[in-house]
Parts: sequence; C-alpha cells; structure tokens
Amino acid sequence: MTFTQQDARPELESAPGSEWWRTAVIYQIYPRSFADASGDGLGDLPGVTAHLDDLADLGVDAIWLSPFQRSPQKDAGYDVADYRDVDPIFGSLADFDAMLAGAHDRGIRVIVDLVPNHSSDQHVWFQEALKAAPGSPERARYIFRDGRGDNGELPPNNWESVFGGGMWKRVTEADGTPGQWYLHIFDESQPDFDWTNPEVRAEFESILRFWLDRGVDGFRVDVAHGLIKAAGLPDYTPDPEGGSMGGDADEVPYWGQPGVHDVWREWHEVLAAYDGDRALCAEAWLPTVAQTALWVRSDEMHQAFNFHYLETKWDAEALRAVIEESLDEYGAVGAPSTWVLSNHDVVRHASRLALTADNPQGAGIGPKSPGKPDPVKGLHRARAATSLMLALPGSSYLYQGEELGLPEVIDLPDDARQDPTWFRTEGERYGRDGCRVPIPWTADAPAYGFNETGAAWLPQPAEWAELARDVQREDPASTLSLYRSLLAERRARGLGSGSLEWLDGYGDDVVAFRNGSITVVANLGSESVALPAVEILVASGPLEGDALPTDTTVWIAAA
Repeated sequence: MTFTQQDARPELESAPGSEWWRTAVIYQIYPRSFADASGDGLGDLPGVTAHLDDLADLGVDAIWLSPFQRSPQKDAGYDVADYRDVDPIFGSLADFDAMLAGAHDRGIRVIVDLVPNHSSDQHVWFQEALKAAPGSPERARYIFRDGRGDNGELPPNNWESVFGGGMWKRVTEADGTPGQWYLHIFDESQPDFDWTNPEVRAEFESILRFWLDRGVDGFRVDVAHGLIKAAGLPDYTPDPEGGSMGGDADEVPYWGQPGVHDVWREWHEVLAAYDGDRALCAEAWLPTVAQTALWVRSDEMHQAFNFHYLETKWDAEALRAVIEESLDEYGAVGAPSTWVLSNHDVVRHASRLALTADNPQGAGIGPKSPGKPDPVKGLHRARAATSLMLALPGSSYLYQGEELGLPEVIDLPDDARQDPTWFRTEGERYGRDGCRVPIPWTADAPAYGFNETGAAWLPQPAEWAELARDVQREDPASTLSLYRSLLAERRARGLGSGSLEWLDGYGDDVVAFRNGSITVVANLGSESVALPAVEILVASGPLEGDALPTDTTVWIAAA
C-alpha cells in the first residue's frame, strides 16, 4: 500500500505565474549539523521537528533538507545506498513523516535533496555490477569502460575528480584479475550512473513518486548539470585555478551536456501530475547566467541556484550587473531568479565577503590559508548583503546558521576534518567542513544546545556561545533579529513578487533600487553616504545620524 500525506500538505493553490516557489524564502537544513535529538553527536530528523517553531518564528516559507537517505556517509550523505529509506543516524521513515507533517502544520513546505548523478558504491545496483561481467546489464547502469594501455592498466581518459585525484577506479573481477574501470566525478565511493540507460531513468522516476506520494513539495537536485557525459568521453584538462564544479569553463565534457535537459523534461512531467505546485531546483554550476536560465525553461526545472550571484564580490558595479542580468535572463524564460549567499559547499558569507585572497569553490579555508577574513568586517558585510538580497524579487535561499551571523570555522584540527576533499588532496585543500559545524542554540548548554550530551561530529568553537540563538533572540540589534525583521517586511510588502527599479544619485559604490513600497540603499564604498530624511524600516547596522556607513544596507519606506 502506498503511503500518502496529501491531506497534511499546505494546500495553498495558486494560478500559473504565482506559484509558491516563485517568491519563497527557503531555509537549507544540513541535518547532521542542525539539531541532535538522540545525543550521539549527529543531527537528526527528530531534531529538526523539535525546532520547527523556531523556523516558523524566523519566517521562512520552506525548508530544504540535505540528504538523509540511507548511506555509508563517505561524503556526508551525498553517497546514497538506498534512495527510499532514511539512514538510521537520522532516524526512520516514521520520523520523516512526523517532521513533514509538523512542517506542513506550520505552513512550511519541505524540499528534499536528491542525488541522481551517482550512488554509493554500497548501493545494491553497484554491488551487482561488481559481481557481473563486463558488458552485462548490471554494469550498464553505471559508466564502466576498459582501460587504455597494453593491458588496460591506464584509466580510460585523463579526467580529474572534483575531490582531487583521478576520476576512474579500476575494479578486480570475480576471477581476481584486474578489470574494467568505473567513472566517479567525486569520490571513488560514488560511482556515476549511466543516464543514457532507460533503466536508470525509470528507477529515478519511481524514486520521485515515492517521496511525492509521502507529500514532499519538491526536490533540490544535486549536480543537476552532470548526469550526461560527452560521447566518447574525450580527454579534458580543467583550469587549475578554476572552481571544481564547472561554473567557470565552457565545453566541459562532463558538465552541462545538452542531453541533460531531456531528463528534466521527464521529471517535470512527473511533478506536474501532482497537485500543489511541486518544484525542482537545480544545483547547476554553469559559465553564464544565460546558460543557467536554460535549465528553468517552462518544461524543465522550476528554479536553479544563482551561483553567479553567490560568487559576486562585494562590489557595487558587479552586483548591479549580476542582479540586472539575472532578472533579465530568468525572466526571459518565465522563471524567477533565485538569490543565495551561503550553502553547505561554500565558505560562509560572513567570512567569504571579507577574504583578501582568491578562494576557488570547494577549496575552503583553514589555519594556513592566505587572506583570512576580518570577522568584524565580514559580519558587517554579511548583514548588509543579506539585507540587499532579501529585498530582491524572486526566491531566496538561506543556509542554517547564517541568521545567527555564523562565520566559517577556520581553526578545525586536522584530525577532526571529514570532507573527502581534505583526504584526496592530502591536505592541500581544506574542503567544506568549516561551514558544516553544528550550530548553536543555547549558550550555556552542552554543545550549545545542539544536543544534551555535548557530543558533536565536528568541534564547535568557543565563540559559538555568544552567537547562540537564545542570546540573540531578545537582542534587537542581533543578526537573528535582523533576519526576522527582514523576512517579516519582505512578506508583508510582497517583495518576492515585486519588480526592481534602479535609483541614481547615490554614487558608484552604492546599490540603490525601489521594489514596490520600499527603497533599498546599500553602501559598499569606503565613505558614508548621505540619506534624505526618511522613515527607516530596517537597517543592517547602526546609522551615523543622517548618513549610511560603509558596509550597511537600509530599507526605506518609499514616498
């Protein structure tokens, strides 16, 4: 019997063009670091349920949960062994259903992470492939190839893994001899599916229906630009100074291939058969905004993360350009632009915006990194950047803990690090652990309220105490209070469905615009900027009389 939670979903029907995902503020939960109800040091689904009231109080419209499916956790759950079950470290399917119902009771929609590019090497399909012969149907679900060289001793091509090292792993055949190689864009424990295989496509459509029948509101799709590889798997050498996910280079044979669009058209049809405006959001790192917009045409994805906005430096001219380009390009295909500043794969923006050295995506920062950030400047810029972002029309994503002003944790001990990037590069790249440290809820509690035992899978820094939610809750000047004010005003004034009108006269180092009933002025320069006598609705930091200090944003009641 198929389980369904249709009656528990928030039924907020909408007309075409006004679907909830067009304007939603979506809060990313990284489950292992959000809240731990069991006390074992890893966050879990009951921990999420216990804090749903905090999320409702914050004012978000939806939550997105990073992977919680059954997994050996070689890559923090992005190596899935069973797509239809909850990993025991996070709870059970019953715990998921309770969390989903609790969120829906509060009018909060739920998006789940889905990882279709690759599985865990512990997935039953891959285990069957290892036992099967070359050329078998079992191996055809993945990308197995014969090696090069006289005895197949060389990998099929020169591709390098996102996590460092080669992108191919040679297997030992059933008779004990060296055999074929399989492709893994990421860790060797994450073999890539062959998405030209109809069996793979049918399996994932079934997985979609499994979660949709339970009542989920949509899917964030991991590595949405990586499923199809170029015919012949030609050699390719990436720019060593570029990012790891393909957003800075054209014609990469394993990113952004045209055939991927057919997959999303098929998935779109699956979701369209369900009521309630179910949504697909693509994690797609592509070279331009215009290329990214192709993923959200009317019959494909509903949203795509705006990584170009996330990666824009703290510069007024650059921000104006990416905002205008985003609104134009996404609008041209009838999709909303999304806005995002932090997630589980990048340096938190309370640190990133104050870095003084280049930091390629995925590299992370640690004790020996150059250009480490000034934490005071970083927080000022983060608050100003978020205040700017949440005034923009479209949908915004928040990453857990940014509402507390959490910085990247830089001084993690080497023996605590767990990101595969750290190990596969032999410590050359720190990876993503610094943005994944368990967040603080209560200043004077064990593990700062993450649980009751004090255990934490990554060590929390001492300064977490002063950033805990209970400390910030009643402080009107806190970052938490700022976020609550911004989200309340955004919702009350319908800013997500508004339109942007640029304003002149504030200088080259200022981003100024009007959206509906508010005027937004963000000062990114080194000098204060005069403000007219106006009603200030929200300010990201203290004002200097009638002047707007550097690294500060205000929302003004429009005349």
